[in-house]
Amino acid sequence: MIIRSGSCLCGRVKFSVKDAPIRIGLCHCTDCRKESGSAFATFGIWPRHAFEGSGEVRYFQGRGFCPECGSRVFNESSDGDEMEIRVGSLDMAPTDLEPTYELWVKRRENWLAPLPVEQFEEDRH
Repeated sequence: MIIRSGSCLCGRVKFSVKDAPIRIGLCHCTDCRKESGSAFATFGIWPRHAFEGSGEVRYFQGRGFCPECGSRVFNESSDGDEMEIRVGSLDMAPTDLEPTYELWVKRRENWLAPLPVEQFEEDRH
C-alpha cells in the first residue's frame, strides 16, 4: 500500500492519501489558472475512504485553502465520494502520477502542447 502525505505551505493543514488515485488531470479553466497563478493546475482524485486530513480548512466556491498561508490543498466532491488533491501539495514529488486527461483545453495556452491523453474542451461531463 502506498501512502502519500502532503500539506499546505505553512504546514498547518496536513493530509494523506492511500493507494493509487482514481485519476490524475490537468485543468486549464480560468478558475484553476487564477487560483494557481499558473497556466494550468494538476490534481489527483482519490476515493474519500483513502483520505485523511487535519487542520483548519476554509472554503471558497468549494475549494479548500489553508486560512493561514492561503495554499489550495483539497476538496471533497459534491456527492462526498471523492477527494481532489493538488498534486503539488504532496510532500514528495509525484513523478509516478501521470495525467490521464486534460480539461478546458479550449483555454490551453498556444505554446503548451497537448499531452497524449484524453482531451475535453470543457469539463468531463
